Amino acid sequence: MDERLQVYEDKMNKSLDSMMREFASIRAGRANPHVLDKLRVDYYGTPTPIQQVGNVSVPEPRMLQIQPWDKSMMKAIEKAIMTSDLGINPSNDGSVIRLVFPELTEERRKELVKDIKKKGEAAKVAVRNIRRDANETFKKMNKSSEISEDDQKELESKTQKMTDKFIVDIDKAVEEKSKEILTV
Repeated sequence: MDERLQVYEDKMNKSLDSMMREFASIRAGRANPHVLDKLRVDYYGTPTPIQQVGNVSVPEPRMLQIQPWDKSMMKAIEKAIMTSDLGINPSNDGSVIRLVFPELTEERRKELVKDIKKKGEAAKVAVRNIRRDANETFKKMNKSSEISEDDQKELESKTQKMTDKFIVDIDKAVEEKSKEILTV
């Protein structure tokens, strides 16, 4: 691939990856350790990911279990979960914290699908903005005689094909995640 295009493909890949990470943190009625990815616990004055202060496991399809390596972290982990937007109350038996995920209501599922579509649209906008930046760069290169007009047209055409491919990938990911959420 043309190194002039590689930069923009990398940026588009980052937009897609970012959206996929956001999708991983959306809970679909079954326990997924990734819902904890954004949560930080105050570990001796340093905001630390929950996965770095304890063992996170999925003992049942709708339950997450967090076993802190340091028992003094129990309260901090509980507090992080309570103040997050997870909407789940942790239960603590002194040695492990359990998070039981309730079944999602039909209404909540539809809200989540709307949110997924919104994130998908945001990713598409990001990809299109990258395409615009690429095309502007190629126009400037043509103006300053770094590339010919034919080269500019070819690069713009390849950028469009790349954009179309990423838009299809985003739509597919949105479709799959929506189906996962709506599956009861």
